[in-house]
Amino acid sequence: MEKSKSLSLVKKDCLKTVLGLYKRANAGHIGSSLSSLDLLVHLFFKQMKKEDKFILSKGHAAASLYTVLAKSGRIDESLLDTYYADGTLLAAHPPCGANKVPGIIFGTGSLGHGLSIATGLAFSSRYTKKKFHVYCVISEGDCNEGSTWEAILFAAHHKLKNLTVIIDRNGLQGFGFSKDVLNLDSLEEKMKAFNLDTYVIENGNDLSEIDKVFKQTEKSMSEMPRCIIAKTTKGSGVSYMENKLEWHYLPMNDADYELALKGLE
Repeated sequence: MEKSKSLSLVKKDCLKTVLGLYKRANAGHIGSSLSSLDLLVHLFFKQMKKEDKFILSKGHAAASLYTVLAKSGRIDESLLDTYYADGTLLAAHPPCGANKVPGIIFGTGSLGHGLSIATGLAFSSRYTKKKFHVYCVISEGDCNEGSTWEAILFAAHHKLKNLTVIIDRNGLQGFGFSKDVLNLDSLEEKMKAFNLDTYVIENGNDLSEIDKVFKQTEKSMSEMPRCIIAKTTKGSGVSYMENKLEWHYLPMNDADYELALKGLE
């Protein structure tokens, strides 16, 4: 089986699992998880080496992170049955406390913190002499926070070439379209102006396009941190959720869930 086709099947399995988690929990943030799922599948099943580190700054998409951690063998898949339950390790946002859940280094979800943590982690390798790459997925909401831009300045100043920041740019956030909440247009130019080695994935929900751009970054001779702007769709993979603000919050009822599963078939 071709690798790209294999990953597509993995993504479909992960999507079905994510939907199941949200249905059982009667929880929201489905659209946010689905916009980033393809990126996480690529990272955990193809891109990342064993020693590499990952931080999901947009912690409200934790269901997708838990799913890829389980499907890639990093955590026991039976843990997914406890998602959102009382006393679970798999809460609505990634848990605080290093390695309470393998593969999750820090608790995140208060937007604007994840990239600062990732930058410090990448910087630490100069003193520990350990070789690893840090990948950090952030949202447009993260880009509304000053701490994110401070982290970018720090990363560029120290030429942290072992850091890749991935922006899940789905165009929506908690209170509306991003262009109306706080316009980030010319984001590519902004990142380049901050001296990041910057790339754009025109369809961040297409595994082949994601792979193509990551291969481009690996060929780069730049000494600067990398930034990948992934243009994604909120609710990707479930047609009636796509690009709809309400699926930032709404849980699925029985009919919604059945319709979503039918679409996967």
